[in-house]
Amino acid sequence: MQESSDPVMNSQNANTDGKPAPEGADCCLNQEENLVTIGATVPTGFEYTASDEVKEKLGVKCRVSKDRGRIYFDIPVDVLPQVHQLRSLDNLFVVVQEFLHYHFEETKEATLQGFMQLASQLPWEGALQVWRMNNTLKKRSRHKKSRQQCSANEEKPNDAENLHIDSLSLADSSDRMCNLDIPETPNILSSDIPPKCDFSCTEHLAAKEAAPLSERKGEEHDSVAGSDSASLLKFRVTCSRAGEKHNFTSNDAARDFGGAIQDLFHWKADMTKFDIEVLLNIHQNEVVVGIALTEESLHRRNITHFGPTTLRSTLAYGMLRLCNPQPADIIIDPMCGTGAIPIEGAMEWPNSFHLAGDNNGMAVNRAANNFFSIQKKRQDKGRISCGIVADVAQWDICNIPLKTGSVDAIVTDMPFGKRLLFISEL
Repeated sequence: MQESSDPVMNSQNANTDGKPAPEGADCCLNQEENLVTIGATVPTGFEYTASDEVKEKLGVKCRVSKDRGRIYFDIPVDVLPQVHQLRSLDNLFVVVQEFLHYHFEETKEATLQGFMQLASQLPWEGALQVWRMNNTLKKRSRHKKSRQQCSANEEKPNDAENLHIDSLSLADSSDRMCNLDIPETPNILSSDIPPKCDFSCTEHLAAKEAAPLSERKGEEHDSVAGSDSASLLKFRVTCSRAGEKHNFTSNDAARDFGGAIQDLFHWKADMTKFDIEVLLNIHQNEVVVGIALTEESLHRRNITHFGPTTLRSTLAYGMLRLCNPQPADIIIDPMCGTGAIPIEGAMEWPNSFHLAGDNNGMAVNRAANNFFSIQKKRQDKGRISCGIVADVAQWDICNIPLKTGSVDAIVTDMPFGKRLLFISEL
């Protein structure tokens, strides 16, 4: 049999310990059905709402993880682009292997040694194939964005920052309705903004540095954007751990597991400018190893003008989905802030009328500018759509100028909580 020239394949086949995969592991790739297991982080409390969206739009069932804020589902590999278009998912990763009942050793040293041995026993091939496919989508998205920027530089429309909206009155409300274009699916794999690490929830630690990867033949598509060859790949390991009975820290697990991955593939460790992010998610006795498919959260898609408490688009979608908007429904957000809820509703439920309002003039202007930014993106792409009807107004919530019974649903994010603790900040 001819030896493979792919270093990833060679590393996968070269299981020097000769140990089988740990018992109870679920492989991410079903070769017969060509299915791949995708994991996704979602807003905490909206796991089942996200599962319903996946089932409705992709036709597959989801499994909600014991670890809050995560769901898993199996899809054909060619459906991957559609996954990035789902509205309720924050971050995506492909599952390398999942252990529902992982056995942790009694001592810290033995447990960490087990993680090091685990790296060489995992079926990396399928997950890396999905990562390569996802990387191709990323390159296409970058090229498309570059063309759009060049086109936008040639002709700049009027700046929406100069827009000011007065208080709404019933007499002229019909005249102030504006048709807004439905924006196309946002740039799902933008790499212009570096990923942000939330050290309060997870601890990131890259493995030790090593020599560059030897030249790879016949896999020029494996190189990341901006690299002329596939001779060097950079990676980091991100460990997220929850549980009180572990005798190790996230840093310990990431360090030793990452070191074993580096010995296996000879990748170079880099905390910030990495090509591959390996995920090690540990919740009680459940362990999931995956490879990240998103560089930043998918909720960064609508808002360009931020306020002090801008709502995440994924949360806004979940709230709207719970209210189940129907055609011709009038849905208002009386405390809209930057307009995250009505903007998400206008894009996903275009047959309903979405009305945003706030008593703060700056908030109203931000919401209007966010609507116009979406409209500008649509115009820059040179595409024509039927548009939707939406409106932004300034009003006093104690005296909203709307007739009794004229509103079908109210969906709003109350302007107070952990980020606004004092009445003076409202």
